[in-house]
Amino acid sequence: MDKKEAAQKLIDIFGDMNFIGVLHSILVESSKYIIIILFAIYTWYCFSVFAGKNKEKKELVYKKQNKIMYTIHFICSLVLFLNSLDVGILLLYLAQLAFLVFVNKAYIYVYQNASKIVLNNMLMLLMIGFVMIERLKQEYAVKQLIFATAICILGLFIPLLIEKFEYFDRFGKAYAILGIALLALVFVIGKSVYGARNWIIIGSFAMQPSEFVKIIYVFFVAAMLAQSTEFANVVKVGMIAAVHVLILVLEKDLGAALIFYITFLAILYVASRKIAYLGLGLGAGSLAAVIAYFLFTHVQTRVIAWQDPWGTIDSAGFQIAQSLFAIGTGGWFGMGLGEGLPTKIPVAESDFIFSAISEELGAFFALCLILVEVSCFIMFVNIALKMKRRFYKLTALGLAIEYIFQVFLTIGGVTKFIPSTGVTLPLVSYGGSSVISTIILFCIIQGMYVLNCREEEKVESEAGR
Repeated sequence: MDKKEAAQKLIDIFGDMNFIGVLHSILVESSKYIIIILFAIYTWYCFSVFAGKNKEKKELVYKKQNKIMYTIHFICSLVLFLNSLDVGILLLYLAQLAFLVFVNKAYIYVYQNASKIVLNNMLMLLMIGFVMIERLKQEYAVKQLIFATAICILGLFIPLLIEKFEYFDRFGKAYAILGIALLALVFVIGKSVYGARNWIIIGSFAMQPSEFVKIIYVFFVAAMLAQSTEFANVVKVGMIAAVHVLILVLEKDLGAALIFYITFLAILYVASRKIAYLGLGLGAGSLAAVIAYFLFTHVQTRVIAWQDPWGTIDSAGFQIAQSLFAIGTGGWFGMGLGEGLPTKIPVAESDFIFSAISEELGAFFALCLILVEVSCFIMFVNIALKMKRRFYKLTALGLAIEYIFQVFLTIGGVTKFIPSTGVTLPLVSYGGSSVISTIILFCIIQGMYVLNCREEEKVESEAGR
């Protein structure tokens, strides 16, 4: 059935095209308020579970969150369908719904004792990404769903791998060699995209190695510093970490370079508990940023665009100016899904998806999105604190820092808080490498937490005997 036939059937049912138009306008206008209210309630639940220890009440909250997620997904998909009368949207909705239900049920079964708030947030962020990407480019939404489905199925085996292989902390040097090799590979077969040579593209296959190396990198730093925080070892780890960062700088992937550097400093500070390392690292990083500004023209371009996007709107400032226009146009409640012009924003489906969300779903929704991201970080840190093994503790913390700092860089860049660094919003932005690596990140933390809970239960049962 094509769009004309679908439209004619609606006319036959309701009798008048004007009536359908009015009904559509009412639905779109009312839906945005309903979505905001539901998402605000969901966000409130994200933080309310931190208070109290009543497990039954928490389980009830988790179930309510799931119902809210499914409801928002249905409303958004219905609005998108009525905007285009494209049957493909209905099929995509059913496929996305099947994915959300499967992951929700399967992960609860496999990841016993896992944090359900982290699982719920992962699915909620993926769902928001599905909807917004579908709004922008439907074929991208199909690809995103395929990427997410494939990695979520593989992610079911991560707890088993972590349980069977207890010696991940013994391969610190191997992680370093593998990470550096993967990053350096782009100099051999890599291609430049938006000015950064950080992609490997072979035919229709495209991969951004830094997205996967950032996980290996955390394993390397955590493994090395879990063994020793003596000065000599710190220097050695710092030099190897510097090689990772330097390669990323040479690739002009400054966003990833910043993430790697800040993650190293955070893990080093927590492992050593020496404020001097943190202060020295921040000072060295600031100096390096100044040097990079004078050495690289693309850094100067981004800083100029950040300082005065309106004065350079015809060139460097175009992206930021369009992003600010979109956020300002959306206001607090948004234009309504499908009613804005997010396609005017360059790479709206990836780097600037937060701007597209703000335009059509509003600032209230966008603020709730930020809070959901923050609640994920809080839970990651909470999980890290509960870890008994030093390596797992540092790994969970490093992954948490990588995650939240990427969120900061993305949202800070599109809102002109900081210069744009060209990184994606985890789980929400389109991108196979990005969504795969972030889901792996979530699964690793959950897997470590599950293993830790099992070890605690084993100790308690042995003590009871």
